[in-house]
Amino acid sequence: MADIVVNLEDIIEGLEFQSNEIRAFLDLRTGEVVSITDEEFRAAEDEVPIEKFPAWQRDNIRIAGEILEEDYFISLPSQFDINEYNIMEEFCLEIKNDNISNTLYNSIKGREAFRRFKDKIKRFGIEEEWYRYRDEAIKRIAIEWCEENGITYK
Repeated sequence: MADIVVNLEDIIEGLEFQSNEIRAFLDLRTGEVVSITDEEFRAAEDEVPIEKFPAWQRDNIRIAGEILEEDYFISLPSQFDINEYNIMEEFCLEIKNDNISNTLYNSIKGREAFRRFKDKIKRFGIEEEWYRYRDEAIKRIAIEWCEENGITYK
């Protein structure tokens, strides 16, 4: 698809930076990952005069307009595609100590699962293991996305 080589770390950073209000895109011409807020997209869609925005936001509004009109930007997987809850669940199931595994697995059921999970990994002293596991999972998602879209990465 693209004859560029993207930095995998840029893709990973773009994946991690996304939220309900921010989406990340890859510019297939340059290999650059850009993050655009919903506000910037609305400004581009509504064709609000760019001068009404602070100087630091103007480039992103211009880029948002390009994303809406051109086909050389591709959306990175969203936070919903990444599904950190599933990553937490897989982590719980891979822990060898049954007591820790069961306690963690039960902590992610119901409301406030993320908070309870983080409390438990602290209590068990396995925060570093969790963050390594999560980072590897996100790296795998980034690699799969690149391969599915024919994007060469380094």
